[in-house]
Amino acid sequence: MALQVYSTLSRTKTVFETIEPGIVSIYVCGVTVYDRAHVGHAMSYLVFDTVRRYLEHSGYRVRHVQNFTDIDDKTIRRAAEEGVSVYEIADRYAREFFIDMDRLRILPAHVYPRVSSDMPAIIEIISELIEREQAYVTPEGDVYFDVESFPDYGKLSGRDLATAEPQEGGVSTKRGAHDFALWKSAKPGEPTWEAPWGAGRPGWHIECSAMARHHLGEQIDIHGGGSDLIFPHHENEIAQTESACGCAPFAHYWLHNGLVQFEGEKMSKSLGNIVSIGEFLDQHEADALRLFVHGSHYRRPNTLSDESIAAAERGLLRLRGGMRPAHGGADEDSGSSSDVASDIAMHTADSSSDGGVGDTGATSRLVDATDAAHSRFTAEMDDDFGTPGAVAALFDFVTEINRAREEGVAAGPFDAARTTLAELAGVLGYDLTGGGGASESGGGAKAAPFVDLLVSLRDEARANKEWERSDRLRDALAELGVTIEDRSSGAVWRLR
Repeated sequence: MALQVYSTLSRTKTVFETIEPGIVSIYVCGVTVYDRAHVGHAMSYLVFDTVRRYLEHSGYRVRHVQNFTDIDDKTIRRAAEEGVSVYEIADRYAREFFIDMDRLRILPAHVYPRVSSDMPAIIEIISELIEREQAYVTPEGDVYFDVESFPDYGKLSGRDLATAEPQEGGVSTKRGAHDFALWKSAKPGEPTWEAPWGAGRPGWHIECSAMARHHLGEQIDIHGGGSDLIFPHHENEIAQTESACGCAPFAHYWLHNGLVQFEGEKMSKSLGNIVSIGEFLDQHEADALRLFVHGSHYRRPNTLSDESIAAAERGLLRLRGGMRPAHGGADEDSGSSSDVASDIAMHTADSSSDGGVGDTGATSRLVDATDAAHSRFTAEMDDDFGTPGAVAALFDFVTEINRAREEGVAAGPFDAARTTLAELAGVLGYDLTGGGGASESGGGAKAAPFVDLLVSLRDEARANKEWERSDRLRDALAELGVTIEDRSSGAVWRLR
């Protein structure tokens, strides 16, 4: 079937159609660069990395823009605390952000505009709104958007202004309780820019409208961000942009990812339970976080815990297990890092079996499984980027590959299956060779040799009839999610 995408605006899935044939314009709200990015940010950017990768895999040419908010109350406050300029603060944390994205192997956006660098575009759109009498200047020199001038206000979030809480309360010179700031008049100690209505700096919401229009045009295909941005940020973006251009819709598809929860609570700095991306990656492999994100549909919230990450790490090892060569294959005993990384779904002490000829029935089953995996993966991703089903298809495919390995399927079809597995996993951004961005101390890809050691010690204990010791080793392996089959050719272990 054709790709179908859910939009928060329409509240339904529809066949994906672009403004320009074969080209997709994507704007994703970026971070405010006043502190290190956390795993909640990582979830959002992994989601949109997956969206972009699948669109490019499907043959689209993607134009991806993601902003930095470098002029904001938070950056101004941090700069004042440290006695440095806001630009020094912004540059520091923007560099940290790029390091984090590189470690996560997230494809870089084509443009990373900043508020400070796109000020002419921001002033231009505010000027247009004032000219249209949909924005007004207060006696203090602030500029507010007149929400009543936009009849469709609330169409994204579903909010009714009659019952909604006022925005930016406590401002006596606003005309309407729900009006929001486009421009804030100059204050001592704050960076300012000259504008036709007076010196100051932009409000939060106008920056994304201006940057998206400047770099992608008045109408775009996809606008993305976390679900916490639906109101007021994205609602206000719609009102500003569609009012300025006199056209609708601003974005044809509004994609919002669910938020990361920490042991059941939304992650926020006020709760004191933020985990920075860097801190996470110092302990875990990047692809484990990617698999954690893909385990839930992107629109749903996801709970971060030691257990959920451990489960993702086991799942990653299972995927890499499908990349082990056929028994007796040329690369089986090469000692390469890719072999070590993938040697986890099944391993046997006796690797001398002949994989040269193979069984015709087993080969046919593997060929069918390869075709089925590709079809199922595509169908799941075509259903609003359904990563849980796509990953499940990969897991089932790994099961078939491991079965074929044991049945001695010939190298040709077996290697073709492994290639398909690597390609499909690559569409989701996984590195099945074991180089997935882990820290030196992180990542379970190095686990296989240690499991081998425990299994060999258990074999030794059994040979010496040390049954109690053998049972203890078996139980310890079981706690790690490893099951053992005792065969005449040696012990075989599998990761559950």
